[in-house]
Amino acid sequence: MTGSSRREFLRDSAVLGAASLMAPATMAAAPAFPDATAQPLSPHTGALDVVAQDEAYWKKVADQYRVTDAVTNMEAGYWGLMSQPVLAKYHEHIDRMNRENSYFARREFPPLMRNARDRVAQFVGAKPTEIALSRGATEALQALISQYNKVGPGDTVMYADLDYNAMQWAMNGLAERRGAKVARFDIPEPATHANIIEAYTKALDANPRTKLLLLTHCNNKTGLLLPVKDVAALARSRGVDVVVDAAHSFGQVPLTVDEVGADFIGLNLHKWIGAPVGAGAMYIREGKLGAIDRAHADESAPADRIDSRLHTGTVNFATVMTIPDAIDFQQSIGIPQKAARLRYLRDRWAKAVRNVKGVDVLTPDDTPLTGAITAFRLNGKGTREANNAIAKTLLDEFGVFTFQRTGIAKGDCVRVTPTLYNTPADADKLAAAIKTIVARA
Repeated sequence: MTGSSRREFLRDSAVLGAASLMAPATMAAAPAFPDATAQPLSPHTGALDVVAQDEAYWKKVADQYRVTDAVTNMEAGYWGLMSQPVLAKYHEHIDRMNRENSYFARREFPPLMRNARDRVAQFVGAKPTEIALSRGATEALQALISQYNKVGPGDTVMYADLDYNAMQWAMNGLAERRGAKVARFDIPEPATHANIIEAYTKALDANPRTKLLLLTHCNNKTGLLLPVKDVAALARSRGVDVVVDAAHSFGQVPLTVDEVGADFIGLNLHKWIGAPVGAGAMYIREGKLGAIDRAHADESAPADRIDSRLHTGTVNFATVMTIPDAIDFQQSIGIPQKAARLRYLRDRWAKAVRNVKGVDVLTPDDTPLTGAITAFRLNGKGTREANNAIAKTLLDEFGVFTFQRTGIAKGDCVRVTPTLYNTPADADKLAAAIKTIVARA
């Protein structure tokens, strides 16, 4: 989800410390300035299954990125690289704000920030007045959860094992402050649309005083895409508000806020939209603002505006200015086309190992439940140590970078996330490496 929390980052850095010593020692040198001369793109107009396999087209897309050749990166879920045209714009914006200083910030930046907000709103199908820019999905979701005011003593807040850890902690904190209780349950594994709905139905039926339900559309652990609109409707029929963690959703799969179906959404712009790190947004559906308290009694914006629900202080001017450039780039490819390509790369490796004895692919092949991200375990081993070892072996012996994920009811896993600069050869390389590792056991 929005990168890692500080706690996760420090922990993960420690875990990877030893592995990094054995990783390739040199990284490809980056140019002094980004290259903005790549040929402009336009969405491929063919059938999506044909588009996904048009290697000549995707070579043109990959050429828009400058990527290290020291490793094969299959861990694009942390955050997304800026393309070279977007990076060039980012440099321009940094230069401008650094040159023009407060004259620019106070006089010329406000309409640029409104434009960025408006472009995000258009991209996700929301009204501009329903969107506030944040520094990531975590910040947006923490505000939505911690400032939610409809929970009282004896009430319940609910989440599942696949929800992002930082958001689980925020729900725990809300319950503690309000004298409420926490209901936690596990998403079935393997998952289907039917057993997901059944699990939420049983959990809600068992906790009739639930007031707030956390849903993660695409979780950062296995990549499972929940049928959030169906679950949100189920919750709403019981009088339960829903906050959706959509950090991995917009830009990875075609999606609008209406298709999410929730009143409160946190989303990311530096993952699948490819804006600079430190960009996200908060969505509150019109008419639902009253359920979220003002941020720190903020009086800098009227209480009837979403701006008063999120106060980040001085913004990163250049990052905000680059958001429209990042959206432009994504739209030059087309989100349906991008989603088809990512799914093709995912299927290329996942289907190649799914029926191999000893390999458990945790994310189903059902199209509505799967995007780019998929996780696996080997030989049913769900310990952190076992999955760290697998990720380390993939890196040290095969030059493929993946990452271990934790917090799943049935055990840890290794997450794989291809992106636009990856190729079918990368997916084949990973599949061959997994087969080799499992055959040794």
